Amino acid sequence: MADQYAASASGTGSSVPALRWEELPEGPVLVLLDQRRLPTEEIELVCTDVPALIEAIRALAVRGAPLLGVAGAYGLALAAVRGFDVEEAAEMLAHARPTAVNLGYGVRRALAAYRTAAGSGADGLQAAAAALAEARALHQEDADASARMAAHGLELLEELLPGGGYRLLTHCNTGALVSGGEGTAFAVAGAAHRVRELRRLWVDETRPLLQGARLTAYEAARAGMPYTLLSDNAAGSLFSAGEVDAVLIGADRVAADGSVANKVGSYPLAVLARYHHVPFIVVAPTTTVDLGTTDGAAIEVEQRPGYEVTEFPGSVSGNPVAPLGTQAYNPAFDITPPELVTAIVTENGVVSPVTEAGLAELCARSRSGNGMMSI
Repeated sequence: MADQYAASASGTGSSVPALRWEELPEGPVLVLLDQRRLPTEEIELVCTDVPALIEAIRALAVRGAPLLGVAGAYGLALAAVRGFDVEEAAEMLAHARPTAVNLGYGVRRALAAYRTAAGSGADGLQAAAAALAEARALHQEDADASARMAAHGLELLEELLPGGGYRLLTHCNTGALVSGGEGTAFAVAGAAHRVRELRRLWVDETRPLLQGARLTAYEAARAGMPYTLLSDNAAGSLFSAGEVDAVLIGADRVAADGSVANKVGSYPLAVLARYHHVPFIVVAPTTTVDLGTTDGAAIEVEQRPGYEVTEFPGSVSGNPVAPLGTQAYNPAFDITPPELVTAIVTENGVVSPVTEAGLAELCARSRSGNGMMSI
């Protein structure tokens, strides 16, 4: 079950977290900032069970690959603490959205902690506490990874664009609303802003659900960044005018060969960037790299409901923009091949050029705790 309440007065000065665990008198809950209501309202959803969380995930009330991993881990813990079927909850959560690999990763981590505790003789409450502790650990790890990605990304920008004064184009939303920290690609832009090197953040509106207009602009305004919103189809004119120094995007899944699944509209930006000799940079934690997916063709791309395209802006207000009965093609993501990606920035280093061997080595070093690496 999910309940709703106002988190705070809306406005750019707010600091409502995207996700938090809360212990209420009637039992623990997972509280989500409902991203469908931004930027005009800051409303929180209170999830008391896994079905409510799954509905919030599918409806995009909570979204973004890293945060979905954290949400999945907390959802597993919620099922355990409240005495629901943990194995069933894990299966349901892991398949709530097919493309974002972090969701299943978070669920599996919390489930492994639960199973280990239970197998060691812990009672139900103790096993649930182990799952919750693992979720909290993942939450903190994601925040730490965000800070390191920002540092690596800023260093890469300084190397690629030694003149400073960056004009960065971004797509969809990759800030604190998708992360336990400051985000992925947006965190890099934020780092550039703090050292006074961000000349302009170009924000794609990101049709059909306007995550750029509603969410990235909201976060940029809160951070005091110099930003400008543009319609997705205006990006080409920016490139042709020489107004873009680099493209920064996030990722929902990176295949073993370096193919990147990200919000639909990312691939056309990569093509434009290649033609205009502009760096195309992907920023994502190593948890988003899926070495079990061989290439881009093997990534399952989520297909969203047609009404998100035929109504404007989709599920937010439901105003029709097409005749009744119009069919719509609405993939949530597209795939950018590795040859169009200048670099992949992770918390443990940068892969450039993007190759299968480079990604595998980075992931191997990450898992062995050997720290940062640049290839």
